[in-house]
Amino acid sequence: MAAEPGPAPDRAADTTAARPADTPATTGAPAAVGTPAAAAAETAADATVAPAAPGGFAGWRGRRPFWGGLLVVLAGAEILFTEKAPMRMVIRIGMLGLAGYIVPALMVLCGLLLIFHPVQRVFYSVLAALATLGTWVTSNLGGFFIGLLLGLIGSSLAFGWLPDQPRRRRVLRREAKREATPA
Repeated sequence: MAAEPGPAPDRAADTTAARPADTPATTGAPAAVGTPAAAAAETAADATVAPAAPGGFAGWRGRRPFWGGLLVVLAGAEILFTEKAPMRMVIRIGMLGLAGYIVPALMVLCGLLLIFHPVQRVFYSVLAALATLGTWVTSNLGGFFIGLLLGLIGSSLAFGWLPDQPRRRRVLRREAKREATPA
């Protein structure tokens, strides 16, 4: 019998730094002190050491397209809310009325999946963008343009998000200034 595959690892949550292939730590042979290999290993180790990532909620939020997913969830919720708006001019008959509820619910689902399952962010963000564009027809012009804009901005943010980006210069300067001032 073939073994069943286990759950896929969460690659977006992996924060380990990759070592260069030519360091002695990856070859298994210890380098002698004072040799060029030892000096190269020290400089390579210094180059791969990243500043400590923030912990808690800020660290969790930084490892996923949080703001894009949140905007998609808010857009879907706003469009669902406008479906219940008391308007006498909007008439929903048949499948169009059902699609007016299903498409924004799909947007909320995509937004939540962007936040809690960031490995498949490209698929979820493209699906959220298509669902957002579908609300133009099915849900009161995309929730009176507000939900349409929020959904497009959020799905674009989620599509453009990349894991393991280097920290911003502003954040690095702030941390350096904090370490330089005596407490």
